[in-house]
Amino acid sequence: MEKESRITTAPTYEPPSEHEPRARHPEGPGSKSKHRVWVWLLVLLIFGLIFWWVIRRSGSSATETSTGAGRRMPAGGSVTATTTTVTKGDLGVFLAAIGTVTPVYTVSIVSQVTGEVVAVHYREGQLVQKGDPLIDIYAAPFEATLKQAEGTLDKDRHLLEQQQMDLARYQTALTRNAIAKQQVEDQEKIVLQQQGTVKADEGVVDYDRVQVKFCHITSPITGRVGLRLVDPGNVVTANSSTALAVVTQIQPITVVFTISEDNLQKVLGQLHKLQTLKVQALDRAQMNTLAEGKLVTTDNLIDTTTGTVKLRAVFENKNNALFPNQFVNTRLQVDTLHSVNLVASSAIQHNGTQAFVWIIQNGVAQIRNVTTGASDNNLTQVDGVNPGDVVADSSFEKLQNGAKVNPAQQIPGERNATPPVTTSPTNSAPQPNASSNTNSAQSTHQPGNQKGSSKH
Repeated sequence: MEKESRITTAPTYEPPSEHEPRARHPEGPGSKSKHRVWVWLLVLLIFGLIFWWVIRRSGSSATETSTGAGRRMPAGGSVTATTTTVTKGDLGVFLAAIGTVTPVYTVSIVSQVTGEVVAVHYREGQLVQKGDPLIDIYAAPFEATLKQAEGTLDKDRHLLEQQQMDLARYQTALTRNAIAKQQVEDQEKIVLQQQGTVKADEGVVDYDRVQVKFCHITSPITGRVGLRLVDPGNVVTANSSTALAVVTQIQPITVVFTISEDNLQKVLGQLHKLQTLKVQALDRAQMNTLAEGKLVTTDNLIDTTTGTVKLRAVFENKNNALFPNQFVNTRLQVDTLHSVNLVASSAIQHNGTQAFVWIIQNGVAQIRNVTTGASDNNLTQVDGVNPGDVVADSSFEKLQNGAKVNPAQQIPGERNATPPVTTSPTNSAPQPNASSNTNSAQSTHQPGNQKGSSKH
């Protein structure tokens, strides 16, 4: 029995069920190494694709660049460019500046009497003549005072006549020794006193008449009246600072502008010769001429802050193109150059301080240094070329000495009419591919305005 109890039954194998997971065996070191190799291969493949794409991209750009560069030069090595011809003629020398339209007279009308406004006769913006009625103030109290003064004057005049009659009687009686001489002398002084009373009465009457006249305000000048500042029914007071109307003269009208003190002697030299200097007023874009006038005078002082001096020009302004306090561009003609070589300003190129042009002779471009002078209306005075010379006016970046040029007809208005200005000065020689740069100069201006006040 004891042997049987020590005998154990051998375990039997049972297959795992469908719901029990199989036991995972641990991976060896060889499987991890293979996994890392595949990752690095994938990374290297990605970097290789990126590198190939960059190389292909740069190659296509270089091809396009070379193709575009090849297109710049026409077949046969020639350059197509528009041309212009050097001419001989007269050229005006102008000084450009910014100016302000300033009226000759600007009148602010105020009341000289206290009363109620009964009528406003002007319309806003109306052109009025000198003496036209503008505003009426209730005048009945002043007219009554005038009548009272006139009555006093009449009374004193009759008294004076009576005293003069008595004096005549006394003088007749004195010749007959009927009265004493003292009585005649007293009567003479009484007549003189009465004459003084009459003069005082006349002064009172004149004053009251002026007060009545102040009740009917008229325009003191010919000009344009501004916006309405008072309405019927308003009560105005004498010597008030509130304006009832503002009238501005617009024909003629002036423009005040400034020039540099460096150019003052040019202007004064012409004025001393009694020369009439023409002045043009242009719009803000300097495309249209608004009016043409003449220089009237210069200021008596130079502004030490800006180094400029003020000038005043007068314009007829018949078409009312100039408006008070308007900013305009002015051009003052200080001289005229006669029989000088002229070339289009756009044809002049600059390399530092040296200006040059491309001369076209027998279809070949040649660089030539020139000396530039005054410029106006897209024309520049030049020395170093001859009238009739043909110069290039475009395609400067393609031109070289000895390059063949095919002249092309220039389309009117194709190029900009603004003349180029010399770049910053250097001492280098001109190069074929040098291009022109423009430096714009601005002039400061402090506008001034003259205003006056008129009391009625």
